[in-house]
Amino acid sequence: MQPVTRAVLLVVSAVSALSSTLAPLPAAADAPYNTLRHPQQVRDSGKREVVEVFWYGCLHSQLLEKPLEEWAARQPSDVVLHRIPAVWAGAPEQDEQRAHARLYFTLDKLGQVDRLQQAVFRSVRQDGADLTTEQAAADWAERHEVDRQKFTAAYESDEVRREVDQAPDDRVRYEVNELPTAVVQGQWSTTPTRAGGVDQIPAVLDQLLAQVRSARRP
Repeated sequence: MQPVTRAVLLVVSAVSALSSTLAPLPAAADAPYNTLRHPQQVRDSGKREVVEVFWYGCLHSQLLEKPLEEWAARQPSDVVLHRIPAVWAGAPEQDEQRAHARLYFTLDKLGQVDRLQQAVFRSVRQDGADLTTEQAAADWAERHEVDRQKFTAAYESDEVRREVDQAPDDRVRYEVNELPTAVVQGQWSTTPTRAGGVDQIPAVLDQLLAQVRSARRP
């Protein structure tokens, strides 16, 4: 399994032939996934891509994190997990979500997401930590053995700013209305409600991946 890389939604991508020649069939009403109205391209046509959209302030996103990491560790090298932090433009939580997205993209730029993702959730959700300012985020990162100078440089970088600005559009194009959302092959998405609970999401991903590997629509 390749390391988790930049992104917050789950997207699983299959071979390019499937995505380029077959339009996704609509999901049945009782299926544990939805079909995106506007399928999205995957980043690498040679990989099966998973994109998770999450928020550090979301309980269900936190509950998915450990099972998702365990699921990802069991996958072969052709399955890639990306994350995208959710930002709802105009929502009351928008400023907090943008700050959390900036923290996520900073950690990702420094290669620290795999090590610290669960720690951020614990600090925000269980300890009530406010990590929405640069000072607070840098203090937190330093306590977790991240070089403060490197953290600050990444936090203030143009690359991270662009990624934060892009996050609201990513949420819209992946048609995210519930957190967390997992998007498979840029075509199908699952959520706690659709899957029947957070703990059922990995099984739905396995189901969709199996269909992708056999070049059949779910």
